[in-house]
Amino acid sequence: MTSVKRRSGSAFRHPATVAAAAAALGALLATNAVAFLRGMESPWLLGTVILSDIAVIGIGIFVAVREVLVAEQRSDSTRAQLDAIVDSAMDAVITVDERQEIVLFNGAAEQVFGIGRERVLGGKLERLIPQRFRAAHHGHVEGFGRTGITSRRMGDVTTLWALRQDDGTEFPIEASISQATDAGRRYFTVILRDITRRKAAEDALLRSQRELRELSARVLEAREEEKAHIARELHDELGQLLTALKMDLSWFRERLPGELQDKAAEMNALLDQTVAATRRISADLRPLMLDDLGLAEAARWLAEDFSTRSGIPCRLEISGAEALESASKPVATAAYRAIQESLTNIARHAAAKSAWATLAAIDGQLHFEMEDDGRGIAPEDLGKTRSLGLKGMRERIAYLGGALEISRAPRGGTRVRVRLPLPGGLPGEAT
Repeated sequence: MTSVKRRSGSAFRHPATVAAAAAALGALLATNAVAFLRGMESPWLLGTVILSDIAVIGIGIFVAVREVLVAEQRSDSTRAQLDAIVDSAMDAVITVDERQEIVLFNGAAEQVFGIGRERVLGGKLERLIPQRFRAAHHGHVEGFGRTGITSRRMGDVTTLWALRQDDGTEFPIEASISQATDAGRRYFTVILRDITRRKAAEDALLRSQRELRELSARVLEAREEEKAHIARELHDELGQLLTALKMDLSWFRERLPGELQDKAAEMNALLDQTVAATRRISADLRPLMLDDLGLAEAARWLAEDFSTRSGIPCRLEISGAEALESASKPVATAAYRAIQESLTNIARHAAAKSAWATLAAIDGQLHFEMEDDGRGIAPEDLGKTRSLGLKGMRERIAYLGGALEISRAPRGGTRVRVRLPLPGGLPGEAT
């Protein structure tokens, strides 16, 4: 077992010592009073009192000097312990005075900045900062001193940069600053950490996310082009063939005997259904009116077709139709798919009785909002791995510089909001 020796305080501060000293002083005061009253009648008493006073004064001086020396030793010991703790810290610690001259530079700071403390102590802090940041940093430290705040994190929004002294390279840091006053002088202490590896990892992650988003956008774009190609083939080639077949069947039906008229009528009805299904499939793949008539008309057709198929009335308001027509093909496609996906989700999951939608061009942005009075979407449904429709819509909109928001509607259902930049709009303003 390891034993710990307890450090004792000064013997002169022990309660028994203080009590004895007080009693001795009391006795000495009483003796002084008697000697003063009797005067020269007792020279021996007066001499004894004088000698006692001299002895007490001497002892007092001795005790005072000793206590001062002990206090200085303790202060030096405490300072040495504090210096050892600071010097062994894993983070760089730098202290500057009001003139921003370095007065403390620990071992970690030497490793981070690649320079010994003997070369920076007494020098300006700005030598550790890249040239373009020095003036601003100097002002920030002075401003922090005026706030009276004891400590705070530096660079909450932007990345801070420092200058390595051995090779002159810049590196990112995170830091916190604190201030304290000692003997009327103000000192600022900065604790900082080199985050080069973390910043590189974050940049690599962001770059990977950007590349994946671009790849996803390219895949979606290729998918849309393929859909458009198939839709055009269905509409033009298969549609024409079915129309020609219907005309031939009508001609053939007029020349059939009466007993075969019913069968020909059934064939004609089946052919009508095939033509309708072909048009519906073609429109679901890629409505030709989106390319031919524009987004506004395509949105109207979507709302009307949804109401006809589902029996749920959908009221669509469109404003700024001319500005909407200026939308680029990717933006128009993204908006159309957002409207289509929103209506599909209402039909499948909402159990709604009505739906409302607005499509407008406002301040250089395309605004789309869809709302229903159904059961609403649960937060956990948004994170389902199989919710590919919502994920695809979010990725498509984010890639174009827009924003998608899905929330609870005032009527109790689901509200979908989409913002997309139009020509002349700023993608960064979409919120």
